[in-house]
Amino acid sequence: MKKTFATLAIVAVALAAGGSLASAQTAPDRVKQAGKLVIATFPNYAPIAYKEPATNTLTGFDIDLGEAIAKTLGVKAEWQEIAFAQMLPSLQTGRVDMVMAGMSDLPSRREVADFVDYMSSGAQFYTITALAGEIKSPADLCGKSVGASRSTNWPQQIADWSKSNCEANGKPAITVVGTEGSVDARTQLKTQRLQAAVQGNETLPYFQKLEPNTYVPLGKAFTQSLVGIPFTKAENGLRDAVKGALEKLQADGVYDQLLAKYGLQDNAHKPISINKGE
Repeated sequence: MKKTFATLAIVAVALAAGGSLASAQTAPDRVKQAGKLVIATFPNYAPIAYKEPATNTLTGFDIDLGEAIAKTLGVKAEWQEIAFAQMLPSLQTGRVDMVMAGMSDLPSRREVADFVDYMSSGAQFYTITALAGEIKSPADLCGKSVGASRSTNWPQQIADWSKSNCEANGKPAITVVGTEGSVDARTQLKTQRLQAAVQGNETLPYFQKLEPNTYVPLGKAFTQSLVGIPFTKAENGLRDAVKGALEKLQADGVYDQLLAKYGLQDNAHKPISINKGE
């Protein structure tokens, strides 16, 4: 009799867990009724989100993953291209349901949003071939101008690195230049207004292939951060549903297939987490 009760208890727990998982993959009623997830992105961050040069079609890891999340939840993905600085405000006003644009999960951003973390990233110094003879490692950046998108946390990370590795050793500080985006940083680097730049280590291999013999990485990524999908604090149901969908996509192997498609195997984040960025 005791074994019977124990077995029933185990079955009950398993059913509860299964029911919880199924519930986690069910979109809130308002999303189901709309039949779509409205997702903000900005296609300037290859291979995460960008326009395919030959067709001008929206593509990238985030785009494919967003489509897979929507399909798992039984709805369609509707993409809205929004400037990076306006993404969290658009989320708060209800213009979009979530954001997929390679956004770092930062404590400061969690004041207004919760993040479902699905990818890792690292800030990477790089220069151009024409300057590689002079700048061979990050240590050579002291006293130089280094740029990064001002809408990210990279400028602050560059300044922090400079304090620890340049100023602390009696060397001149890096001049940190905030740019309009990663495209602007690369443009200023190629015209040598900058001597180096920073962007996510997940993106640099793509641009090395796109523009051969142009960009030279300097050392390894000097930070590690988590990339997440933000939701308003009032959307816990949608947040948890998307987390459940991502867990299913990882279990089914779809997540790994998409990482491999874009050469992002080193950027996997497992298990999926909430608000774990630092």
